[in-house]
Amino acid sequence: MPNDELILITGATGFVGSQLVRELLDRHTSARLALIIRPRPGQTVQQRAETLIPDSARARVQVYSGDVSLENCGLSAEDYQILRSESTRVIHSAATVRFDHSLEEARQMNVEGTRRVLDFAASMPRVRSFSYVGTAYVAGLRTGLVREGELDTGPGYRNTYEQTKAEAEALVRSRGGSLPAIILRPSIIVGDSRTGVTSSFKMMYWPLKIYARRLWRTVPGYPDAVLDIVPVDFVTRAVAHLAFDQNAIGGTFHLCAGPRGSATIQQIAHRAMEYFQGREPRYVDPKVFFAAIRPLLFLMLWGRKRRVLVDGRSYRDYFSMRMQFDTTNAERLLGPAGICPPQVMDYLDRLFHYCVASNWGRKAIPAQ
Repeated sequence: MPNDELILITGATGFVGSQLVRELLDRHTSARLALIIRPRPGQTVQQRAETLIPDSARARVQVYSGDVSLENCGLSAEDYQILRSESTRVIHSAATVRFDHSLEEARQMNVEGTRRVLDFAASMPRVRSFSYVGTAYVAGLRTGLVREGELDTGPGYRNTYEQTKAEAEALVRSRGGSLPAIILRPSIIVGDSRTGVTSSFKMMYWPLKIYARRLWRTVPGYPDAVLDIVPVDFVTRAVAHLAFDQNAIGGTFHLCAGPRGSATIQQIAHRAMEYFQGREPRYVDPKVFFAAIRPLLFLMLWGRKRRVLVDGRSYRDYFSMRMQFDTTNAERLLGPAGICPPQVMDYLDRLFHYCVASNWGRKAIPAQ
């Protein structure tokens, strides 16, 4: 690899982005990184970056104050020109992953933010690849096997996150003729498969927590619904590899467990039952639950159990999915490099253990 690489990264402070920074530093030892980080009140971008960068690699990382939702990515004129002239690769992972944003709010970050980063990358005379970290759930409400090259609006989306990520991916695809673009679609990202470590306790973790705490055991979903989850260590290894693979340019890749590695809701729930020594989960047709049972329970329940009904609305459709993700393209390029997603059932206990040890993120666990 050329020793003049400067990799521009957005979203470096996020769950995936923070792991990706470390992976890139370890994998591409002669490369430099430029991180665009959004300042927060009372906290400089340098302070936000402190936990991301190992002491041994600080000389290889440049931190810039910016915000992709603003004109020129919120960079100063001087910083914009430096990054424009020196950047050789762009990895765009900044996004809002909230399901409850309005369409306008989600578009401002996910679509317009992507548009600004694309415009920036297109102006870079030395850019060699533009890697866009999207999501496999741009497939929305589709069923069956979703191919990597497909981007079909089909029957619609579950939330504004899915819709705006699909719109952003369409925007990246439209620039394919002028930019060396690579589209990367992870599924549901969970903790490290080796240690269980995570900084994000959303998606799968929320129903696990309420079950482990004996608050709820009713699953408004189908036992055979497929839950495609992938550990963050696999995703970051895959992104770091494909961003430098010339054969990946112009392609779309599902960073997913796929049909061979995913698991059903029932398999995961049964393993959780064994681990947390809980009662057998009970399954209810989601259409019946949300049309008839939930409104009744909402009138009857109070306190924490009513809160479960409120919080659970964002996740309801993910317990009844009837689709899987084809991983042919990803396997073709990642397989020879030895980068493969582990079987979901092979590392679930490590995820569960970290949840308990960290009290679901409330307790700091020393790094091993």
